Amino acid sequence: MSLLTVKSLGISFGGLRAVDDLSFSIEKNELYGLIGPNGAGKTTVFNMLTGVYKPTQGTFLLNGRNLTGMSTTAISHAGIARTFQNIRLFHEMSVLDNVKVGLHESISYSTLTGILRLPAFFAKEKAMNEKAMELLSVFGLEKDAETLANNLPYGAQRKLEIARAMATNPVLLLLDEPAAGMNPNETEELMKTIRFVRDHFDMTILLIEHDMRLVSGICERITVLNFGQELLSGNTKEVLQNDQVVKAYLGE
Repeated sequence: MSLLTVKSLGISFGGLRAVDDLSFSIEKNELYGLIGPNGAGKTTVFNMLTGVYKPTQGTFLLNGRNLTGMSTTAISHAGIARTFQNIRLFHEMSVLDNVKVGLHESISYSTLTGILRLPAFFAKEKAMNEKAMELLSVFGLEKDAETLANNLPYGAQRKLEIARAMATNPVLLLLDEPAAGMNPNETEELMKTIRFVRDHFDMTILLIEHDMRLVSGICERITVLNFGQELLSGNTKEVLQNDQVVKAYLGE
């Protein structure tokens, strides 16, 4: 059974069919790419998979469980986490506190316990700090734990966003254009980070990306979207060499 199965997924906004009859599946531990020109519907797919939009057609299943139409919170609890094209950190909070936000789903205490500062409060806070520092060390950010997120270099902010997503303990990580705004050196470092996340956390990753060097360097299989419909799916190298894909996406 595939980890993620998308069946005839689609959504309309008024008279506009943004995504139409999209089907693909991702195996456990796979690095899978979703590519296509601007406006092809890629981020709309992510929004459906995370509950931001409710599909008007089709279904998607995680480990055989139908999550179609569930809330963002329910889908997060089920094991899907995401990052965004435009980095969404709490910029005036410390690096450590940004990761702790993600941990609140798995390590929590009652309001009364927090107000009265009962022993359970300090025990949970200690556990969150330790877990957050452990995650930061995995991404090489432990030395920046007390730094404001806004003061991190751009590449480090991307790592922090991924670390915060990993704090929710997902089984599927969605990365929305993680290389956006990066220079070649930062992109190379990002590729290593994504591979590391997959291997270290036994993670399955679906990413949207325009940087074909990154896509061809790490994605095992890809699906190409064009005008909200699947143009082609398959082995990354073979798909990127397809004449239809070159014409529709690369403009050659």
